[in-house]
Amino acid sequence: MQKARPMTPAGSRIVTAAEDLFYNRGITAVGVDLIAEHSGVTKRTLYNQFGSKDHLVAAYLMQRDQRWRSLVRATVDASKSPAEAITAPFEALRTWNETNPRGCAFTNALAEIPDASHPAYHVATDQKLWLLNLFEELASTAGCLRPATLARQLFVLHEGVVATQPLSLDSLPEVIDLARSLAQDSTQTGR
Repeated sequence: MQKARPMTPAGSRIVTAAEDLFYNRGITAVGVDLIAEHSGVTKRTLYNQFGSKDHLVAAYLMQRDQRWRSLVRATVDASKSPAEAITAPFEALRTWNETNPRGCAFTNALAEIPDASHPAYHVATDQKLWLLNLFEELASTAGCLRPATLARQLFVLHEGVVATQPLSLDSLPEVIDLARSLAQDSTQTGR
């Protein structure tokens, strides 16, 4: 993940407004005029702070990524055992989903920005790879014999439950039970 440069108060207002607008309306549907209006700055200030809409999109995603990673890490740290920590990212979704009803901002961004040269593309893909790597790290720490296999399985489950969130299926409890079962089987049998 790229490091975000320190924000000015105006930059913070711009990212906050952009986050609300991009997440709720879509990246391509929102122009810089609307973001400037909602953040109480001029377009010139917006461009002085970020250089382009593309870099503002990247800044918005980096800020969300930092919050998500902090929540996941706190949930992992609060786990009672390494085996329990394997499913901590699913538990973090319980809290995260309360204020994020439109699913994953990173998946949404990737759907709107398929161009690998776009600065936000790398932020979104890095977030996904971080989660996959975290699952593998947690599985290794818990003593799973095939941590990479379990990590891929858990990652696909995690992405699936996030992708179906806007459908109001409330499948998270069942997915958490399935994730726990996969983790438990993996730690017991090395599957």
